[in-house]
Amino acid sequence: MKLKQLINALEVEIKPEIADLSIKGLAENSVDVLKDYMFVAIKGFKTDGHNYIDDAIKRGACVIVGEMDIGFLPIPYIKVANSRKALGIIANNFYHNPSKHKIMIGITGTNGKTTISYILKHILESNGHTCSLFGSIQNIINGEVYDSKNTTPSSLVLQKLLSDSKDEIVIMEVSSHGLSQFRVEGITFDYCLFTNLDHEHLDYHETMEEYFQTKLSLFDHLKVNGHAIVNTDNVWGKKLALMLNEKNINVYSLGQSKDSTFQIVDFNFENSVVLVVESNENVQITSPMIGLHNIYNTVMAYITAKLFGIEKDDIINSVKLFKGVKGRFEIIKLHNGATAVVDYAHTADAVFHCLTASKKYGAKKVTHIFGFRGDRDESKRQGILAVTSEFSDEFILTVDDLNSVSLNEMIDSLYKLNSHYANNKGIVMPDRTSAIKWAIENSQQDDWILITGKGHETYKQMFSMPTTSDTETVLYIENKEQ
Repeated sequence: MKLKQLINALEVEIKPEIADLSIKGLAENSVDVLKDYMFVAIKGFKTDGHNYIDDAIKRGACVIVGEMDIGFLPIPYIKVANSRKALGIIANNFYHNPSKHKIMIGITGTNGKTTISYILKHILESNGHTCSLFGSIQNIINGEVYDSKNTTPSSLVLQKLLSDSKDEIVIMEVSSHGLSQFRVEGITFDYCLFTNLDHEHLDYHETMEEYFQTKLSLFDHLKVNGHAIVNTDNVWGKKLALMLNEKNINVYSLGQSKDSTFQIVDFNFENSVVLVVESNENVQITSPMIGLHNIYNTVMAYITAKLFGIEKDDIINSVKLFKGVKGRFEIIKLHNGATAVVDYAHTADAVFHCLTASKKYGAKKVTHIFGFRGDRDESKRQGILAVTSEFSDEFILTVDDLNSVSLNEMIDSLYKLNSHYANNKGIVMPDRTSAIKWAIENSQQDDWILITGKGHETYKQMFSMPTTSDTETVLYIENKEQ
């Protein structure tokens, strides 16, 4: 593709003699550069791509895009205001705006994105549609499964995946990091969903208002006749719905208020059944996953499928056959009659819903096992501890991902956090697999063991058992016991 075609929306001027320069590929990492590639230098959080311009040139780059003033280079340099945003625009142009050929569904919010995306994919595919899915667990394109490094891939990776997809529909989890870093630049959505907002990523966004404004920016990508689906049973959802209504955007609200487009009027927790009123008609939906939070996730997926044009009864019948999501309230029945649950919950609100769901579904005693990640938002830790201190019967603080924090430093912080809660409920067991083993060995009939924080993710640290995830650890202990 010619250079002038790639940068035609960047509002930059280039010399006429390089306008027809042929660009054979794009790279944001210098090691990926091949002959006649464009290298886009991005200032990251740990490394600065501008420091690798010389390497990119040695590897064959024919043009460089960056946002810093650079001295003499032997090849053209195009300075832009924001390299991340420029890469999104350039990648979209290079792959010929692939999202315009798809029905695009974007889901944002703190909790529930993954569960909604998988339920919705199941509904749509059960009713004859093909779906790609981009999310935190994996990317699925044309029926093939690929590893996912980020909830929302970089703009260059994302545009390539969209270009490769032959599926009719794309369902995408859109993270706040993805939005703030312009990873969805150039993409417009037919449906945008907002689940909720909870204390999370404030080491990155600093305030809840900034976090909210970032999530809100997804709806700037909504097509003119697109649909916004908003859970208004939280203060941030209510605020979002009001703001979108002021912009004359089609908003479909979900909540218990009579003003809701889809009003939740009754729950049956024993059977995970919810009664929803839509257009003065009562609709009974059975959630395939237990817990109030999953009831909301199911209804969000139902609303989207309904707006898509699938018949009500077909949606309801499809939902009944959904088999759940790996690491999302994943239930494992133990040989002694106890129940283990593995869940990704890592905010106070998500932990609250997991704990209360366990109680509502018959847990006599709930043991909560969890930890905290090094180099991540420490301001949310006491909120999670406050919730588990109130709603669990006992909890075990253990090691999650250390990242760059030393093991001794993390253990020290766990003991300090536990000392603030003098209710004798909490203990510290640094080895995560040993903590799970202790909880299982000390459980009885109808006890529940809730293991949160990692969900589908594999361990980054070595523990005493030869296992790589919480689910694998539970199953390993079970097989040893039987």
